[in-house]
Amino acid sequence: MDWKLIRLIQDWFPIEGRPYLEIGKRLGINEDEVMERLRRLISLGVIRRLSASIKHRKAGFGANGMVVWNVEDDRVEEIGRKIAEFPEVTHCYERPRLEDWNYNIYAMIHGRTRDEVIEKIEEISKTIGEKEYRVVWSVKEYKKTHFRVR
Repeated sequence: MDWKLIRLIQDWFPIEGRPYLEIGKRLGINEDEVMERLRRLISLGVIRRLSASIKHRKAGFGANGMVVWNVEDDRVEEIGRKIAEFPEVTHCYERPRLEDWNYNIYAMIHGRTRDEVIEKIEEISKTIGEKEYRVVWSVKEYKKTHFRVR
């Protein structure tokens, strides 16, 4: 039943006063059981969170930059968490450095214009105390989805 629930809500979530009742009707279980199953799956870490996904380009956020920083290894956790706190940051990852690419913190930042994104990058850089960064700008989106259970 948990897998059926996950498969259902990854494609459909009713926008109404009692969404868990509607989900339960489709699954043949009651509203309380839906909510209890979701609470348990979240507490176990199977589901990280329930949230809406916004198509940022359609919402007017046409400037998207992947920013990379070269952060000292012993500060990666601290700096990564600080960067992730900014609402304009939608993704923030630690990745291994490459032979010819010495960056280990990656963050995707969205804004309406490139200037707006650059302003935010400069604010983040000042906050974390890291002045050196590079930005890779998005040109075209080919696919944007979340991990899906089949």
